[in-house]
Amino acid sequence: MSDAVAATAFRRLVAHLQHRTDVENIDLMGLAGFCRNCLADWVMEADGALTRDQAREIIHGMPFAEWKGKYQGEATPEQLARMKESVAKNADTH
Repeated sequence: MSDAVAATAFRRLVAHLQHRTDVENIDLMGLAGFCRNCLADWVMEADGALTRDQAREIIHGMPFAEWKGKYQGEATPEQLARMKESVAKNADTH
């Protein structure tokens, strides 16, 4: 895959996540083992000059505190348990 193709797909993923504000990070973590914040961390690590807040703003399309206030609810015990189980499966990918 070329860098141009990867960049196009990445921009589409970010736009999709910005559009689907009904899908909370805790649910993404529970199903896929990563969320918007993880993606922001990967961007920050890849760039080397961005702060965590800057990277989160890129991914969320607004400052994280604003996004969290608008779209993030309190996680239920069930969501937290699913997230913990899902994240444990990531051990082999890092």
